[in-house]
Amino acid sequence: MQTRTAKPLAEATVGVGGGTVPGVTPGPSGQPATAATFAARDRVLRARRVRRGWIALALVVPAAAFYGTFVLWPMVQTFQLSFWHWNGVGEATWAGFDNFVTVFTSSTIVGSLLNALVLIVYFSFLPVLLGLVAAAVIRKMATSRLALVARTVMFLPQIIPLVAAGLMWQWMLSRDGMVNEFLRLIGLGRLAQPWLGQSSTALGGVGVVGAWVALGLCMLLLLAGMTKIDPALYEAARLDGAGAIREFFSITLPSLKGELAVCFTVTIIAALSAFDIVWATTRGGPAFSTMVPGVEIFHLGFFSRRVGEAAALGVVFMILVLAIVLPIQRLLRERD
Repeated sequence: MQTRTAKPLAEATVGVGGGTVPGVTPGPSGQPATAATFAARDRVLRARRVRRGWIALALVVPAAAFYGTFVLWPMVQTFQLSFWHWNGVGEATWAGFDNFVTVFTSSTIVGSLLNALVLIVYFSFLPVLLGLVAAAVIRKMATSRLALVARTVMFLPQIIPLVAAGLMWQWMLSRDGMVNEFLRLIGLGRLAQPWLGQSSTALGGVGVVGAWVALGLCMLLLLAGMTKIDPALYEAARLDGAGAIREFFSITLPSLKGELAVCFTVTIIAALSAFDIVWATTRGGPAFSTMVPGVEIFHLGFFSRRVGEAAALGVVFMILVLAIVLPIQRLLRERD
């Protein structure tokens, strides 16, 4: 006759809330014991939470340590240095708010901040606007090979190093470059000029380079957002007699608030922190007409050896970026 052997106490389990708790002896008729069961359940669940918390902490600590060492600590040091006069080698002397006064009174530094604001139009608004148009056109011919070629060609500038892009456009916009040769070819030679060699056109030339680089990213983000829109919305709009323009402003554009927020945030930060393109094309010239905060900080810290002023400009620049980006994100999030 076959007999059953009871499980050891340590291996016994009790059903609690559809699950089991190890180490608890079942009560009569398989029902859990009241006080002992719930106490054991709490101990087991607490142990699981503690174990998961330690695992999560072990995963977060390396990234947090890296971020704190290479981002937060340099920010603290920059803020500290902004209150001192220091040449980077000798002894630092207390400056108080003198460096900040210099930032807001120096025509070169103020001009670099204004140039950064102008570049927002080229680096941000222009690529987003053209990216919307390009994404809408590509979406209409999504099944054709031409759409694949267009996406590839427009996104290509994103994989080109910015320094290489800047050098390429520096040659194209030179006096004998491709742009002027094309103007001469079509009979507009009177418009040919050294686009990056004149104060009146240099900043616009740099802006065109930035717009060319950012266009592909904006187009791809907006195109991805358009593919998520329910086609039934367009069908209903057509039944109501809406045309292509009405569909775009009534359905497409309101459905892209999240993608537009990402595009504006990324491109505005790129405009305000521009360095690679400016340094590769004009290095802030001619006559400081393309000087931007990134290049100005580099000049102050490494050429003029005015580290305190460079740090003060960095602090002001960081506040400027936050003051522009955060309201835009909040505005688009509220409308969404």
